[in-house]
Amino acid sequence: MDMMTEIRKLWERITELHTMSMRLVSSGSYNVRASEMAHLQDRTPKTVTCVVHFLDDSCETFEIDKRAKAQNLLDKVFEHLELVEKDYFGLQYLDLPPGDDALRWLDPLKTIKKQCRVGPPFEFFFRVKFYVSDPSKLAEEYTRYHFFLQVKRDILSEKLVCPPSQAALLASFSVQSELGDYNPDEHKDGYLADFLFIPSQTDDFEKMVCEKHKQHRGQTPADAEYNFLDKAKRLDMYGIDLHNARVRDQSNIEIQLGVTSAGLVVFQNNVKINTFSWAKIVKISFKRKQFFIQLRREAVSVENDSIENLIGFNMISYRSCKNLWKSCVEHHTFFRLHHPNPPSKKIFSIGSKFRYSGRTEYQTLEEGKRRAKIDRTFSRSPSKRYARRTVGGVSRDAILEEKRYIEGYRNLTKSQTFTSNSTNSTHNFNRYDGVNSHTRATLPHDYKSRASWNDGTRSEKSDDDGGFLSHNTSRDTYPAPAPTKVVNFNSSEENTRSDQYYDIPAYEEYISNGNGYADGHGLVTIRMTPDDLGRFGFNVKGGADQGMPIIVSRVAPGTPADLAIPRLNEGDQVLFINGRDVSQHTHEQVVMFIKASRETHSGELVLVVRPNVYVGEDQSEEPDFTYIPETHQIASSSSSANTLESSLMLLQESLESGAALAQFEQLYRKKPNMTMNAARNESNIPKNRYRDISPYDKTRVVLKTGSTGDYINANYVNMEIPGSGIVNRYIAAQGPLPNTCTDFWQMVWEQHSSLVVMLTTKVERGRVKCHQYWPELYETEDFGALQITCVKEEETPSFAFREFNLTHVETSEERHIRHMQYIAWPDHGVPDDPSDFLEFVMKVRQNRSGMVEPTIVHCSAGIGRTGVLITMETAMCRVEARQPVYPLIIVKEMRDQRAMLIQTASQYKFVCEAILRVYNGLVKPSEDYHR
Repeated sequence: MDMMTEIRKLWERITELHTMSMRLVSSGSYNVRASEMAHLQDRTPKTVTCVVHFLDDSCETFEIDKRAKAQNLLDKVFEHLELVEKDYFGLQYLDLPPGDDALRWLDPLKTIKKQCRVGPPFEFFFRVKFYVSDPSKLAEEYTRYHFFLQVKRDILSEKLVCPPSQAALLASFSVQSELGDYNPDEHKDGYLADFLFIPSQTDDFEKMVCEKHKQHRGQTPADAEYNFLDKAKRLDMYGIDLHNARVRDQSNIEIQLGVTSAGLVVFQNNVKINTFSWAKIVKISFKRKQFFIQLRREAVSVENDSIENLIGFNMISYRSCKNLWKSCVEHHTFFRLHHPNPPSKKIFSIGSKFRYSGRTEYQTLEEGKRRAKIDRTFSRSPSKRYARRTVGGVSRDAILEEKRYIEGYRNLTKSQTFTSNSTNSTHNFNRYDGVNSHTRATLPHDYKSRASWNDGTRSEKSDDDGGFLSHNTSRDTYPAPAPTKVVNFNSSEENTRSDQYYDIPAYEEYISNGNGYADGHGLVTIRMTPDDLGRFGFNVKGGADQGMPIIVSRVAPGTPADLAIPRLNEGDQVLFINGRDVSQHTHEQVVMFIKASRETHSGELVLVVRPNVYVGEDQSEEPDFTYIPETHQIASSSSSANTLESSLMLLQESLESGAALAQFEQLYRKKPNMTMNAARNESNIPKNRYRDISPYDKTRVVLKTGSTGDYINANYVNMEIPGSGIVNRYIAAQGPLPNTCTDFWQMVWEQHSSLVVMLTTKVERGRVKCHQYWPELYETEDFGALQITCVKEEETPSFAFREFNLTHVETSEERHIRHMQYIAWPDHGVPDDPSDFLEFVMKVRQNRSGMVEPTIVHCSAGIGRTGVLITMETAMCRVEARQPVYPLIIVKEMRDQRAMLIQTASQYKFVCEAILRVYNGLVKPSEDYHR
């Protein structure tokens, strides 16, 4: 009975469970709202629209996956442009809220929607982000063209401040690129009236441009654009990423901080007042609105051993401070490092984690060496002028259009709002006027909330402190920074001296006055009277006889120079003494002028100087010029070996700081009072390859039996090696023209030269650089009374060696000539690796051994590469003779015999670096010269 009862209960339970399951099967639910939302999401676009404005005023629309990183857009832009050297460029976008630096660079590692608050569609500007220090580094003509467009835009928008004389020269290159050679039949008066090169352009300015345009005959658009960039790079504000700031002391003086490839530059009223090179900076950091740079340890006293210079600046806002810090990190990484630093692996790190993630300039250049050069053809895009489109560069309309676009977002009225994602609050912004970084933003005093436009994922506190360039820093409290001394500039002081250095039109614009500065820019007038003992309290170094500017070497405390307002500082360059230009006077003459001022009626000494602003109390950042010991100190040194080593250490430091190149730029290109009348003779003009490269009359080679006269474009250059009795004799000449080959061989014969060194190829970039003045192998060619036979020829990727028999037809006298050609020097640049060049110089030296006759050296013009080789061999000889090596003095000695030897700063830097490389390597001090 009990069993049946249990079975019945179990059956009832099974029946109950079955019934419940059937009910569940017959029931269901349907979420209408969720289904509709899912359907809508399927129809939501998965891409975002991006409009990119290019440098030639064109624009293009790109569709990007909304979840993709911004690098995807950059790749599409570079692919659209077919740009190879792309690492110098980036995309800018307009950020909100308005501020002094509303244009931001697009971070390729973040999504577009996370960065841009204006859009969609999102609008971007394709711009140069990293300005190359020398256009010769750019392998592609197409890349240089984009740099050319950018710099034109910078000048017209007043981002790049340019003196009128330099602006006219740059504008003339732009006209040459667009219109070609000046044609009086086509280019009538007023043919430049439709162009706009600078703001507030005048008729007089257009006339200056026209006159300079006439001088550029024969330049292709690529040549004109290269020359444009080569001149623009010398401007103080070229390639400057400018940020408004204030001096962090009681004065609270408004300044601008500029980030460049060389370091951090300080400007006041667009005048450079100080430079902190990357080599001097140890750390950079920021904390809220304060930006700091920490300089390398400097020995200041025995008691303190050494201290660290920490310099601080007050920025306008936290946002601007962080952007300056980011710019420093990016520029330092791009220009100074071989590879970007890897991201920090620390899970819990304090401060910003931002690091530059792209390729460095070094990586870009290395890839360029491995990659075949693209020989592309492209059309220079038409652009607007005043009202119509023509072929050329950027126009005023384009600039104004861009300004209106930017201001359209900045000029938000009180009725326009911006909603915060983090606080859901609404803020009203005042109207913001201005376009570039020169204009200071004005925000309401009660505007405190930054959460509405912060990065969203990070709180304000978590990003207050910036990191450092070096990663081994701690969060110590910063000591009070040393105040920055800022001199007061006398803007009314005008330097009216005209250029007397070189009277050839194509090069007279290289310096705007004898000192290399635009008149009135950055000059300070200092007045002082002597003390009771007749002393002013300062010393000077330099002079025209020493090949260097007049530099204040010491200022004694408590003296008139120290107490003058503004104060005279060590490192200041003296330009005028009591109204007298001293740039061409010797050291003794300058001292005499200073002493003579005590005898005047007022006894007052008035100096016009270019200041070198000091940081900290009695501590200075390195001056503009390296202090080179006076000649008499060098000669009297008891330890020549130590003097040699010291000179090379000085050279190394000056290269790292940039002072070496600054000093080179100041050196005259033509020795004053040296005439070139023979080259101007009407019958000799066709014998010059370049109309503005001429030999001095005093040192020119005079032909005894020239076929058409005694003229040839060549100079004797004799380089004496002190303490050795050696004089290296050269003839620096231009590359022969078809009509000067006979004269060239006549010079070889008359000078009894047995070695000819050629430093150029016959054709570079489609242009003839030197006519082939020798016959092919085993062939014979006549040049007037001389007959040349090529008896041997060997060629490597870098060199070519030939041997000729040179026979005088009338006397049957025969001589053997060795011909050495270096063919690995790139056009418009310098060799990336000096190894091949140094090997070539060593072979030249081997062939010159025991030779007393002059060696004939030529390139195309006979000044650039020719000067590099002579400088290199002279430096090697000085090292062997245990004599100090000062490349600037060597260049001065060469230019006293032929104008403009070593033509560019890049060539000078190359030879200086090569000198450092050979010391104790290829060349060692000889035991023949006792210590």
